[in-house]
Amino acid sequence: MPLRAYPIRTSVAVSDIQRAVAFYEGKLGLQALRSGPSAHIAGGSRVYGSGGGPALNVYQSDSAGQTSATLATWYVEDLDQIVDELASSGVEFARYDQFDHDARGITARAGGGRIAWFRDPDGNTFALEADV
Repeated sequence: MPLRAYPIRTSVAVSDIQRAVAFYEGKLGLQALRSGPSAHIAGGSRVYGSGGGPALNVYQSDSAGQTSATLATWYVEDLDQIVDELASSGVEFARYDQFDHDARGITARAGGGRIAWFRDPDGNTFALEADV
């Protein structure tokens, strides 16, 4: 059976699971569906739900934060509202020299729409996108 028949989940390495829990649950408002081990670390991982199902696996690893690429994107209807809510929770939005950002860190997306990026405590990059 081809892979398209199976769900997929993004996995993100973090250096400290407790610091990550404070960010993902405390600042982003995600809810852990379950926790489990990460290699040799009991309780070193969390699976978070988003959009009605499991969406994000966060696990403690020595390889945390080793990519500058965007690891996952949330597609939202009201980008301004979500950015404001996250900013009020202490999330800082990234700005890139090659883009013109508004005061909150939102920029035009290639092909239309808008996008804003933020990073977790390990430097893992995430995006929020809206078509309008």
